[in-house]
Order: sequence, then structure tokens, then C-alpha cells
Amino acid sequence: MKRRIGQKIFLSGVVVSFLFITGVFSVQAREKTVILATTTSTQDSGLLDVLLPIFEKETGYFVKTIAVGSGQAMAMGEKGEADVLLVHSPEAEKKFMAEGYGINRRLVMHNDFIIVGPPGDPGKIKGAKSCVESFKKIASAKALFFSRGDHSGTDVKEKAIWEAAGINPEGEKWYRETGLGMGQTLNVAAEKKGITLTDRGTYLALKKNLGLDILVEGDAVLLNIYHVIEVSPGKWPRVNSAGAKAFAGFMVSKETQGVIKTFGVDKFGSPLFFPDAGKKDEELGEKIITKFQAPKSK
Repeated sequence: MKRRIGQKIFLSGVVVSFLFITGVFSVQAREKTVILATTTSTQDSGLLDVLLPIFEKETGYFVKTIAVGSGQAMAMGEKGEADVLLVHSPEAEKKFMAEGYGINRRLVMHNDFIIVGPPGDPGKIKGAKSCVESFKKIASAKALFFSRGDHSGTDVKEKAIWEAAGINPEGEKWYRETGLGMGQTLNVAAEKKGITLTDRGTYLALKKNLGLDILVEGDAVLLNIYHVIEVSPGKWPRVNSAGAKAFAGFMVSKETQGVIKTFGVDKFGSPLFFPDAGKKDEELGEKIITKFQAPKSK
């Protein structure tokens, strides 16, 4: 009987030790995992496929990427479900910061939005300099238009252009919301021969299989700016603030900015993003759009 009791005590000790060790490893794994909530464009363009292995090798962190629209990414941050954000919806970001959900919002890079569609140009907008006038023509022609409809940075930009044009397209038969990311929405537009607003990076990465042309580009309104934001540990003490800080610092580092500067050049003849670390949003200005030229086809 004593022996059995001794065995039970011994086994209990083993169980406690096992649970303790398991808990330690669990905590360590959590501390080395960084949850990144980001817009689909950084994923679909292939940029993160290049950057994340470098970050993980240099720091020992593992990045769990959740690619959604910027609005959904910030919603995750508001709930403490992400450690760091890489997003491109400036007005929503400012609100996120003002409400105390984020810290250390820093400029990372920019590219631009473009309007793409089938070569037949159903809205007769090709070459137009104003995206607002282009949207008016699309509505007038009732040309099939695909919206992401997912509260992403791209979706917010698109809705703002419709508003500036004085048009509410929701409910119109020619206006379709996909509820999908940028890459998937481009594929739907290609399949249905419709028009859509996209960031240039994702379009260039997928262009080969789309059969969609750039119809409108170069309007200052189409500037697309990306920031990295650490989720506030003051709001959510359990976020991996050290990992978030390491990732944010990595994104604005000289080395990473150098990678961003050349990403896409060899394949498309033009970078998909332009590095901006250390600058202020105002410095980009309206004239920045003039640098965008339709890349040479290869």
C-alpha cells in the first residue's frame, strides 16, 4: 500500500514536471512568434515571401502572417489578436492610433493604385488623367466594375473616389462586391472582363495571367502609402511587444529598405514599392505620382 502511494506521489511529480516543462515551452514559443496582420497586397505581390525569411533568420522570431484587408487587420489589433500591423489605410490608421490601440506608427513605403480592365475598355476611360472622371464614365456606361467590398485600404480608397464623383454605385447591377482580397478580386475581374481598382504591386505580380490592361494611372489621388504599427501593450499586455518592435524596426531598417527598393525590378523593369522610412507622409506630396510609369513588358 505504501509502495502504491509512493508510486502515485512519484507519478504526480512527473505529471507536474511535465506540465511545467510544457508550459515553459509554450510560453517560449509564444514569445518567439510574432503575429503580423497585413493587407493582402503585401502578400499577393510576393514582397513578404522575400522579407520574412530574412527577418526570421536574423532575429529567431517566427512570423505568423494573417493577410486580410487593412480594416480587418486593424480590427484584429483592436482586439489584441495581432502583435504588429502592416497596412495602407491612412485615415483609419490615424483613428486607430488616436484611440490608443497602436504605438510607433512609421512610414515604410508607397506605390500607387491603378484602374485596370479588359483591353476593350468598356468604360471608355483609357488614358484619362482623373480617376473621378473615370468613375463617372464607368457609371454612365454601366460597365461591369468589381469592388473588394472588404473594408481594406483599397476598398476605402475606391469608395472615396465614388463619393468624390457624387455616385453611390451600391445596388447597381453593374457594380459587384467580391468580399475577397486583391489577388482574388483581380482574378474575378479578369474572368468576368470587368474593371477594378488595384494596387500596382499586386497587379504587376499577377499581370501575366490576367489579361487586364492599365486603363488609368498617375492621378495624385491614387497614392498608396504603407505604415507599420505596433499594437499597444498598454491596451493588450499579452501582445508580443518585443517581437512587434523587432519586426517594425526591421521594416524601416536600411537593409530592408534596400530590398524594397529593388523588389520587382528584375522581373518587371520597375520596383513594386518605393521605400520611405524616415520620411513624413507630407513629404511624398502630389508630385510623387509622376514617377510611376507603365513598366516595360518582358
